[in-house]
Amino acid sequence: MLCRWIWRIIAVASVLFTSCVLLFFFLLIFGAASINRLQKEEVRVPNGCALVLAPQGAILEKTPELDPAAELLSLIRHESLPRPLLLEDIVSGLRTAAKDKRIKLLVIDPQQLEQAGLNQLRDIGKAIAQFKASGKKVIAVADSYSQGQYYLASWSNEIYLNPMGSVDLHGFGVFNLYLRELLDRLAVNFHIFRVGEFKSAVEPLLRKDMSPEAKENSRRWLTRLWYRFCSDIARQRGIASESVLGAAENLAKNIEVANGDSALMALNSHLVDGLKTSAELRTYLQGLTGSSSKEDEGFRQIDFTNYLAAVQTAYSEPLIGKDRVAILPMQGDIVYGNGLDGQIGSASLNKKLRHLRQDRHVKAVVLRIDSGGGSAFASELIRQEVLLLKKAGKPVVVSMGSMAASGAYWISTAADRIFASPCTLTGSIGIFGVIPTFEKTLAKAGIFSDGIGTTELAGAESVLTPLPESFSRAMQSKIEHGYRQFIDIVADGRKMNREDVEKIASGRVWDGASAFDLGLADQLGSLEDAVAAAAKMVKLPPSQAAYVQDEQNPVELFLRSLQSARTALFVSNDPLLARASQVLNRFTRQHDFLLHKDPQKMYSHCLLPFSLLLF
Repeated sequence: MLCRWIWRIIAVASVLFTSCVLLFFFLLIFGAASINRLQKEEVRVPNGCALVLAPQGAILEKTPELDPAAELLSLIRHESLPRPLLLEDIVSGLRTAAKDKRIKLLVIDPQQLEQAGLNQLRDIGKAIAQFKASGKKVIAVADSYSQGQYYLASWSNEIYLNPMGSVDLHGFGVFNLYLRELLDRLAVNFHIFRVGEFKSAVEPLLRKDMSPEAKENSRRWLTRLWYRFCSDIARQRGIASESVLGAAENLAKNIEVANGDSALMALNSHLVDGLKTSAELRTYLQGLTGSSSKEDEGFRQIDFTNYLAAVQTAYSEPLIGKDRVAILPMQGDIVYGNGLDGQIGSASLNKKLRHLRQDRHVKAVVLRIDSGGGSAFASELIRQEVLLLKKAGKPVVVSMGSMAASGAYWISTAADRIFASPCTLTGSIGIFGVIPTFEKTLAKAGIFSDGIGTTELAGAESVLTPLPESFSRAMQSKIEHGYRQFIDIVADGRKMNREDVEKIASGRVWDGASAFDLGLADQLGSLEDAVAAAAKMVKLPPSQAAYVQDEQNPVELFLRSLQSARTALFVSNDPLLARASQVLNRFTRQHDFLLHKDPQKMYSHCLLPFSLLLF
């Protein structure tokens, strides 16, 4: 009896504790939302101030999901979380600031920018050029610049560098981790089925190095993008392209001429306009804007995030109950089912597409795609849903981001029109299958699997037994059929001859400009261009466009965030562990889409993390 009462007391206490935690959580969310509303109302833009664009982390295509535990942890530590900015918010904010009489100049501080696509930086650069065209000055400041950060800074009127800093221009490259020898040591048997000599996504499982075909393919688009990158910088800086190319190709010689001084080398190469310490920069900016009322700021300014809270940005108003163009971002690997955060799940995305099809106020849809592909089955399910949208009389326009390749291109073929950036990576028309078995690994430990079935294929699904030869033949046949299906889908969607598609397929990757020349895209342009085209199709003004808002369950978000908060407690304060975690994440991202099984075990995926090359 005593034990029963003790158990009841523990159970009641547990329920009360859980209830208190949930109540605190809801109060936290409510309080955060209230504070956010108050901040939006209280934001004031000082007259004659500098607008400071200092992006942190990655530039995103869609609003990240709320992480309440991380928010709570930041409050406890009295630290502010990095606030990633959306690409279109930056572009829209800069265009608004160009006309805003309260904004005198723009200051770009890219030091905390860690990841962005070249296409994203170009779109921001064009908005900066429009800001300059209004007669306002743009100044870039940093202690040092990575090449991605410098590319963004190059659109400024003036670029300043710390006397101890450097401009790191080292070129573009694709470098992956190759696991063949490790897999051999572990006796893991990966059975690979593929079509296309240029389909290199599975090479890290097959080889110890990059194949000649993959090098040939990568060298082509890398060279084109590198030349475009250097040409853009040269044009914005008013110098010869050779000067920019020489800064990377003749690094050792240029450093020797500058007596080992990296900052002086950047100045000699006309990559920067001057060398200034932080104190000198504050004094210089104070002379342009006046002093700030806050001592720690130095000059009169407003942070870009705060400025966005004070103005209306493009496509942010939901326009519920009004005729509109719906913008649906698709970012991450394509997986079958619902997927995880940062993935494109076929079930969850198709649910959104069905809602758009059934919403009578949605007149057209723009798919903003940033993905290297993934599950072929999931890609086809999404394509089928896009076709239903078109059948319902709603035009579909695809706007390609940094990458829209393999499975992402599979989906894109269903659109009425495709817009690509010159720097988009697309194509990679190919397909493969991957099935690991561990019978040799178990044998090393003295463990063996055996049994009997009604057919030879009865145990083919097991990863503990060898793959039957007949199953391998069937799998290769399925892969070849999937490849032919992909070719037919492209030929039908793009109104091309099948033979012409085959010439540019076999897993070849194309930059956006080449894709346009080959007929894989209809037009070179940004998301804004794609929205304008979709609006024109349904006779709506481009301003009547809005992002599709995600439905979020606060309780589920809270529970999902507990693990990330626990990780943050033990990792974020240790730079070495944080860096190790980054490397591990990159390692697992190469093939994490394989953890979400395709029902047919077929994948259309492009392994080219180009956004990581800039930083």
